[in-house]
Amino acid sequence: MDLAPVIEGFGVVLEPANLLHCLLGVVIGMLVGVLPGLGPAATIAILLPLTFNVEPVTAIIMLAGIFYGAQYGGTITSVLLRLPGEASSVVTVFDGHALARQGRAGTALGIAAIGSFVGGTASIVALSVLAPLIAGFALDFGPPEYTALALLGILLVATVSNGGRVKALIAACAGLLLATVGRDAFTGTERFTFDLLPLSDGLDFVPIAMGLFGLGEILHNLEQRQRGATTAARVANAWPSRGDLRQSAGAIGRGSVLGFALGVLPGGGATLSSLAAYAVEKRRSKSPERFGHGAVEGVAAPETANNAAATSSFIPLLTLGIPANATMAMIFGALLVQGVTPGPQLVDEDPELFWGVVNSMYLGNVLLLIMSVPLVGLFVKILRVRPTVLAPITVLITLLGVYTVRNSVFDIALVIVFGVLGYLMKKYGFEPGPLVLAFVLGSLLETSLRRSLLLFGGDPAGFFTRPISGTLLVLLAVVALFPLVQRLVRARSR
Repeated sequence: MDLAPVIEGFGVVLEPANLLHCLLGVVIGMLVGVLPGLGPAATIAILLPLTFNVEPVTAIIMLAGIFYGAQYGGTITSVLLRLPGEASSVVTVFDGHALARQGRAGTALGIAAIGSFVGGTASIVALSVLAPLIAGFALDFGPPEYTALALLGILLVATVSNGGRVKALIAACAGLLLATVGRDAFTGTERFTFDLLPLSDGLDFVPIAMGLFGLGEILHNLEQRQRGATTAARVANAWPSRGDLRQSAGAIGRGSVLGFALGVLPGGGATLSSLAAYAVEKRRSKSPERFGHGAVEGVAAPETANNAAATSSFIPLLTLGIPANATMAMIFGALLVQGVTPGPQLVDEDPELFWGVVNSMYLGNVLLLIMSVPLVGLFVKILRVRPTVLAPITVLITLLGVYTVRNSVFDIALVIVFGVLGYLMKKYGFEPGPLVLAFVLGSLLETSLRRSLLLFGGDPAGFFTRPISGTLLVLLAVVALFPLVQRLVRARSR
C-alpha cells in the first residue's frame, strides 16, 4: 500500500477551511441527533445548497461529519428521553434509558461516547486498509443474499425483547405487516391504504418510532405516576467507572467488528449492525436477564456498532459509487453536483478527495469525543427537570420533529395513533422495539425475496445454490434451533 497519498490526505485535512468544516459538521450532526425526527439525511438535503461554493473535499468532509456526529447525538435523546431519532438508536433505548432511570445516565452517555470513538476509529483504520477487498465482497450481494440477511435480522429481533419471545414475534409480525402498507413496488397495486392518499407511499419510520417510543412512553409514565409507581430519577456518576469500562470492553470490540462488516452492505448499515451487536451480547451473556434493565454492554455494543457502520458505509460509496443508505445517497448527490463521480477510479484519479475525506474522520471522531465527554454532565441535567415540565416539552419536540420531516399533518395524526398503540403495548407487556425493527427490515425482505423468486423462476431451492445466501440461511437455521437444542441438552443432563 502506497502511504504517500494517505499522508497527503492528512495535509488536506489540516488546512484551516477543512478543519473548520469538519468541526462544523460534527457540531451540526450532534445537534441534529438530539432533535428527534430531523435525521442526517434530511439535514444534508437542507444544507446541500451551501456546499456549491466550496471545494468538493471541504463539502464532503462537512457532510460526513454531520452523518457520524448524528449517530452519537441520537444517543442523547434515546438515553434521557427514550426518543430514538434514528432507527439505529432504537436498540440503545432498552438499556440506556433503564440506566438513566437508575441515576446512571452519565454512565450510559459516557460509555456511548467512548464506544462511538473506538468503533469509528477502528472502522476508519479498517476502511483505509481493506476498502478494495471489502467492496469487492459487497459487490457479490444480490437479492438472494439480502433476503437471507433480512430474515436473519428479523429472527434476531426476538432476542432483543424483554416481553418474552412469543410477544416479541407477535410484535415483529405486526411490524412486517405495517411494512407492506402502500403501493406495491412490482405491480403498483395499493395495499392497506383505505383510499387515503398519504398512505400510498407507505408508512414512514419517524411517526411510528416517535409514536411508539415518545407518546406511548409518556402516556404509560403518566398512568404509573398517578398510581404512585414512579420516583424522580437520580442523577449521579457522570462518568463510567473502571468496572463499567472493563465490563463493556469486549462489547465495544465485538461491536466494532460487526458494525464495520455490516455497514459495508447496502441495506444493512447502522440499524442492522446495532441490532446484531445487541443480540450477540445478550446471547453470550451469562446473565441475559440484565439486558433491558440497565446492562452497560447493552449500550456499548449497539453504539459502537452503529458508529463503525456509519464509517464503513463510505466504502461502497467511494469505491463502487453505491450509496449504502439514504444519507449516503445525499452525499452521493453532493459529489455529483461537485463534478466528482464516485467509483473504482476515484482513489487513483482524485486521491486528495478520497484520503482527505477518510482521514478527516479520524479528526472528526476525536472532536466528537472531546465535545461529548465534557458535555455529559450538561445532558444529564435534563433529568433534573420535573416530569410535569418535561412531558409537554417531549411531546412538543416529538410533534415538531415529525412535522418537519415531510411537512405533513397526517404524520402528526399517525404519531398520535401509534402513541396510543405504544401505550397499550407497554400496558400489556409487549415491547415496541421488535415492531419498529421488523418494520425497518420488512421492505428490504419483501423486495429482495420477490426479486430472488423471479431470478430463480419461483424455486426457493435457488437460495442454496449461491454460496453467500446458502451460508446465511444455514446460520439462520442454527440461530433458530440453538435455543431448542440447549433445552434438550439441559433436559437430558437432569
